[in-house]
Amino acid sequence: MKKKVIITGTGLGGLASGLLLQSKGYDVHFLEKNSCPGGRLNRIEKDGFTFDTGPSFFSMSYVFTDFLKLCGVEMPFRFVELDPLYSVHFADGRNFRLYKDIRKLAEQFRDIEPGFEAKMERYLKKSGVLFHDTFDIVIRSNFDNYLDYFVALMKVNPVHIPVLMKMFWQHVKEYFDSQEARQIVSLVAFFLGRTPFDTMAIYSLLSYTEFRHDGYHNVEGGMYRIVEGIVDVLKQRGATFLFNTEVTAAEVECDRITRLTDSEGNHYEADIFLVNADAALFRGRVLHRKKYSETKLQKMEWTMGYLTAYVGIDRKLPGLDMHNYFLGSNFETYAHNVLKNPDSLQKPYFYVNAISKHNPGCAPEGCESLFFICPVPNLQYKPDWSDRDEIADSILADFSKRIGIDIMPHIVTRTIYTPQEWEKQFNLYMGSGLGLSHRLSQIGGLRPKNFDEEYGNLFYVGASTTPGAGLPMAVISAEMVCRRILSC
Repeated sequence: MKKKVIITGTGLGGLASGLLLQSKGYDVHFLEKNSCPGGRLNRIEKDGFTFDTGPSFFSMSYVFTDFLKLCGVEMPFRFVELDPLYSVHFADGRNFRLYKDIRKLAEQFRDIEPGFEAKMERYLKKSGVLFHDTFDIVIRSNFDNYLDYFVALMKVNPVHIPVLMKMFWQHVKEYFDSQEARQIVSLVAFFLGRTPFDTMAIYSLLSYTEFRHDGYHNVEGGMYRIVEGIVDVLKQRGATFLFNTEVTAAEVECDRITRLTDSEGNHYEADIFLVNADAALFRGRVLHRKKYSETKLQKMEWTMGYLTAYVGIDRKLPGLDMHNYFLGSNFETYAHNVLKNPDSLQKPYFYVNAISKHNPGCAPEGCESLFFICPVPNLQYKPDWSDRDEIADSILADFSKRIGIDIMPHIVTRTIYTPQEWEKQFNLYMGSGLGLSHRLSQIGGLRPKNFDEEYGNLFYVGASTTPGAGLPMAVISAEMVCRRILSC
């Protein structure tokens, strides 16, 4: 008889776990709080426009390819490599297009960073060594306890120890002299929900994945095609999905979970339970663990919040790439203040995703679908978002000024999410966009474990357990937790 597994949450980690467990003979069932699958990897369809709501970068494609082979599944979506990877726009009007071809990239830095090509090659060589020396040993490994984790760290080449003691920005400064080069190279730190000034230098390995290893890709039809493709396969193989179902309690017998209860009082029984909600939050609010009480949660370090705006306009913007960063004139001041100081929003830094550049079906003919992301304080530091429209207007005005086109009269549709919406819709603690941060005491084996400390049939997958945030990490998280489940 098949073992039954219930997965609470349908983010990428949960969906990927279901796919792998299904391939191993498990009877897979999903419970989802919202009305559709995907978690933060979702979409908005409004007034003829389609927007990705959360993750918009598709990287480390080999992680997806290898995982789907492991599940015996053909790739259920299509993707094409981007060139350039993205563009960066400075406040003084200078624009840079970031290419994987370092020689081509270096031409843009000739006047501001002499020897850029050699410096970038040296930096990427170090990033590549960091990647290859740590990825399988630390990132893709399960750790049963702290000792296991520290033993694994001892296997890493000791030459990398100095990098563990530095922040990303300090590391980048050792390779580049100009502020422009430093800022551009360190932007990838924002992918982890913090800034280059409080993100560990070890994550400079992400630069290797950007420029050398795999780059970025466009998922044809938008990022939500990943979710649609995986869900289709799961349903074809017999998985069930129950939406608008929020788990609020668990019943226990001896050292095992017997059933989960939702907010309406309905019960769900299974042999195995896998939680794709925030691992720390679930332990605190559903299991009522003292280690994860509200007081303890507040003392943990969380990622920043995000103000996101989904804007459809009735004209094309030929000067944009698919991925675009717009930086102001006070990079360091802004980065140091953005997590805690709401006043820093007066000079926003923001990212714009123009999904319709490569996916014309995501906007009516002659129109653009634009997705704006601005890092902001989470609800710990800015609980009041009554100024949401004022902030969004300032971003759109700044964007219009930068590109030389006033988009305000061309707006057909506009939707804004603040940390309040992110918290309410996806149960993100204080609206922190990517869950727990990746500081030294919250990475690897020091993150909330992917197996429960008390109940032998309860497991966790997703951004706030191992290995951390990001779509490739969600897939790796699924592979890691399934190894545990299959061995229990």
